[in-house]
Amino acid sequence: MEVEELLKRYAAGEREFTGVNLCEANLSRVNLSGANFSQANMSIANLSGANLSGANLSGTKLNVTRLSGANLSKAKLNGAILNVANLVRANLSDAELIQASLIRAELIRAELSRANLIEANLNAADLRESKLRQANLSGANLSEADLRGASLAGANLEQAKLNQTDLSGADLSGANLSNTELRHVNFNRANLSGADLSGANLRWAALSGANLQWANLSDAKLSGANLIGADLSNSNLLNASLVHADLTQANLIRAEWVGADLSGATLTGAKLYGVSRFGLKTDAMICEWVDVSPHGDHTQLHRFEPEDSKKFFNQTPPTVRIVIDAPLDQEANFALANAYYQIALQYAGLSQPPSITVGYRRTVLTFRVDNDEQLFPTAYIAILPFENAAATQRNIITLIKQIRAHATSHLSIPELRRIQQLSTALSQTLNQVNAIELSKIFPAMERRASFFNAPTHTILLNSSDQSLSVYHDPSFGKRFMNSASATNPKMSAGQGNSQLFAIPPINVVVDFIRGFYSIDVQ
Repeated sequence: MEVEELLKRYAAGEREFTGVNLCEANLSRVNLSGANFSQANMSIANLSGANLSGANLSGTKLNVTRLSGANLSKAKLNGAILNVANLVRANLSDAELIQASLIRAELIRAELSRANLIEANLNAADLRESKLRQANLSGANLSEADLRGASLAGANLEQAKLNQTDLSGADLSGANLSNTELRHVNFNRANLSGADLSGANLRWAALSGANLQWANLSDAKLSGANLIGADLSNSNLLNASLVHADLTQANLIRAEWVGADLSGATLTGAKLYGVSRFGLKTDAMICEWVDVSPHGDHTQLHRFEPEDSKKFFNQTPPTVRIVIDAPLDQEANFALANAYYQIALQYAGLSQPPSITVGYRRTVLTFRVDNDEQLFPTAYIAILPFENAAATQRNIITLIKQIRAHATSHLSIPELRRIQQLSTALSQTLNQVNAIELSKIFPAMERRASFFNAPTHTILLNSSDQSLSVYHDPSFGKRFMNSASATNPKMSAGQGNSQLFAIPPINVVVDFIRGFYSIDVQ
């Protein structure tokens, strides 16, 4: 069909041009919006600047066609063949390109936001600085494609093929890359914040300087990946494989990585504030020093002696455990949640609620702390809602006083310093407790639930997996054996016989404190 005839028929209102042959036709800047060119042959045609919005080009041959600056928004290009086509700055927003072939197509700065590219073939395509925001690229072939500086925010790339793809400097924030094959992909300086990379294969991927804040990398395979200087703060690395990965000076502040495999990995200079150091595989790991400052600003550096890093990365999480000799019912659960919420408002040290295990006869509250030095202060605060609070707190103060008296003549200088830190931390806690308004914590505690009157047992667990019992109510586990206890809740809580609980021997307390893993910062 001649161009003049096509334009004349289109102007007359005709839109049906299925199977038309327009090979090598010059249709630059013409308006053909809404027309049906399905199965047409438009190869080597000049459609630069043309308006094809809403047009149907499904199955159309557009090989080597010039479509630079063309408007193809909301067009249907399912199964279309656009190999080596020029789509520079073309508008393909909201277009349908399911199973379309765009091999070696030029899409520099093209607009493809919200386009449907399921199983499209973009092998070796040039997509530099293109916009693919919220585009659906599920199952698409992007192998060897150039996506440098492209925007794929919120895009779906699940199970896409990205072998040797260049995504350096690209924006993939919030993108879905779960279970995707990403071996050897170049993500240097890319923005992957909030992206879902769970289960993805990132072996030997280049992620130097990449932004992976809040990204989900659980179960991801990152063996041999280059993560030098990458920002992984607040990311999810649970059970990830980081074997021989390079994390030199990477930011891992508050990342979750329990179960991760760091065998042979390099972590020298990594920022590790608020990071768990247990449940990791660290065989042959290389780490000369780490940054443990809250803001990763090198104000607190910790250097390792040979073999010392293995101990650092295999600590037991310090915890405070309160065992209550009664099951938690709904009323007590509500009151307990409110009590700890009110405490947290007035005491920043108890920012996280406890994990709760409820049995038929007992309830266990477990409080995780960031370091060993917080164990005694946290126990002092955490017991507040219970009738045993005064007796437990009295024991904690007594223990610290005894260890201080013992310290002057029996401990080394580092141990003396640690005792001083414990004493200072507890003193600060005491001052804050005195400022807490108990009436806000217990607004209606005149008639306390029996749960809070039940006997308790407070146990501390340090980073060396050593435990210390700081208070164990003598009536614990005996409420059915002692009739007096059964009729007198205060007696069952140990108010009248708290002295029956023996303070742990001084050597036991010293050994417990020696088990603290101390970080010497520079």
